[in-house]
Amino acid sequence: MPKTKSWEVSDAFWEKVEPLIPVSSRRADKEYLRRPGGGRKPLERRKVFEGIVFVLRTGCQWKALPKEKFGCPSAVHRYFMEWSAAGVFLELWRRGLAEYDEMERIEWKWQSIDGAMIKAPLAREAVGANPTDRGKKRKQTSRSGGRAWNPSVARRDRGQRARRDAT
Repeated sequence: MPKTKSWEVSDAFWEKVEPLIPVSSRRADKEYLRRPGGGRKPLERRKVFEGIVFVLRTGCQWKALPKEKFGCPSAVHRYFMEWSAAGVFLELWRRGLAEYDEMERIEWKWQSIDGAMIKAPLAREAVGANPTDRGKKRKQTSRSGGRAWNPSVARRDRGQRARRDAT
């Protein structure tokens, strides 16, 4: 049996997700310029959901989503925003918690949260005060002769012509 990747949606999981996804329909109070059925066909809802799971599992940017596999990245992001506003992912989270509670019995009376609200104390020593200062940790050394470099030409402004000393 081939191993499934972490972003692939199984048939059993899709059966639980599909009823939560809202069905888009034409609004009766809006006047449309195109006739019904005109324009691009909507993406398959399962492909869109797999694209969303891919972005959430891999951490890639929306524009880096493989177009050949999931469709247009901006369209997948638009569906994500619509479904988030409709509460699809919140309801999916709640149902997942309820199912896990039935299987493993979550101890709701005792929960803990761990987190850090300040920067790591040793991070400043490792990277510098500011991320743009990382290259400025050590002073540049002078040349091996010990003298700093000086130009051989006297200073002049850009608009000024070079003077030629007649000797």
